[in-house]
Amino acid sequence: MTHSSPNAPRSLPAPVDVVLPCLDEAAALPWVLSRVPAGWRAIVVDNGSTDGSAELARSLGATVVHEPRRGFGAACHAGLGAADAEVVCFCDCDASLDPLLLEGFVRDVAAGRADLVLGRRRPQARGAWPPHARAGNLALARMLRRRTGLRLHDLGPLRAARRADLLSLALTDRRSGYPLQMVVRAADAGWHIEERDVPYLPRAGKSKVTGTWRGTWHAVRDMRAVLTEPPVSRVPADREGAQR
Repeated sequence: MTHSSPNAPRSLPAPVDVVLPCLDEAAALPWVLSRVPAGWRAIVVDNGSTDGSAELARSLGATVVHEPRRGFGAACHAGLGAADAEVVCFCDCDASLDPLLLEGFVRDVAAGRADLVLGRRRPQARGAWPPHARAGNLALARMLRRRTGLRLHDLGPLRAARRADLLSLALTDRRSGYPLQMVVRAADAGWHIEERDVPYLPRAGKSKVTGTWRGTWHAVRDMRAVLTEPPVSRVPADREGAQR
């Protein structure tokens, strides 16, 4: 879609690490973990759950990482730090998104068709995506377009990229701005970013971020702060070596 740069085709990496930030998601975990593609590693990052999510995830075969600092970005980055696969994926742990869909994302990354693949959420049921959350997302997409030129429609949590490239972005946000900062810094570094439609299902339980107007406002505030950062040029790790 944007910022194209040539990459040589590669075979599908195996295994792949899937980072699943988790805060009290015991009701959703069995389904989510059952949908992680065979042979891939699920990394459940427990962000202070009190409902037994960590123990349940471990009993279901997931690798569990504990991140005591509250914040979506803190959980995601702890998972990235614990990952060691060539390609790392991210997915919410609330059963609103199907991890199985990440197979296509990883194929695009492995084949060099994209450096970062994002899921564009398409609600499959009424109430799956509250109006205030959708409005906030749309506003951020427009601000992102003005900041980077990227014509994205969503800043959703389902995504895939190479681990070394993600680490090269030196992401610093540890709250709700983490997903946006990843996209902004990737754009500044000239990554080829693609967007794929994905079904968006009603989540299990109430959202800790977009379940209320206040939560949505705080998320938008965090993300607006990211958009004020000055552009930073970085070269993805796998292409840095090719230029030497």
